[in-house]
Amino acid sequence: MIILNKLVVASENKGKLREVNALLSPMAIEVLPQSSFNVSEVNEPFCTFVENALVKARHASQHTGLPALADDSGICVNVLNGNPGVQSARYAGKPRSDARNNQKLIETLKDETDKSAYYYCVVVLVRHPEDPQPIIADGVWHGEIILQPNGEEGFGYDPYFFLPELGKTAAELSAETKNTISHRGKALAKLVQSMKQIIA
Repeated sequence: MIILNKLVVASENKGKLREVNALLSPMAIEVLPQSSFNVSEVNEPFCTFVENALVKARHASQHTGLPALADDSGICVNVLNGNPGVQSARYAGKPRSDARNNQKLIETLKDETDKSAYYYCVVVLVRHPEDPQPIIADGVWHGEIILQPNGEEGFGYDPYFFLPELGKTAAELSAETKNTISHRGKALAKLVQSMKQIIA
């Protein structure tokens, strides 16, 4: 068992940080963004979500001396062979822009009949930079892409990610509902269960 009362999150994304805070707060763990320690973002050179999450977590832990949590997530469109995938945040190039990313995705899909898609997330926790046994969990959230956005909540592709069973987009859900059913919510819930087994 280890004592874990503070960790750093390897992300600058305010939406992600809110979700992680909400999901980990019941465990009485202080969650700090890496920006609190002036840790810069690290390159994500890999073609898999898990490798990118690991490199981010190890980087944050190395520069802060704290356990670090990182996720890599994205939207995967079936007719596009899983793209944008790991490139979701950079789909339309630099500088990063949700608006341009969404515009490119809609333009790409406008003539496609199959608009099914899913969000995928891998969450990684390292206890120290060289942790040989990182805790890894993942989650999937199925839906479809619509061409007209709806909703003001969430971030990224949420206004275009429609959930047929709810009749709403991800951007029309409350934060509480989204955290329960989203890809990141599912991954973090699995991670929390694993963390409870190792935390004193």
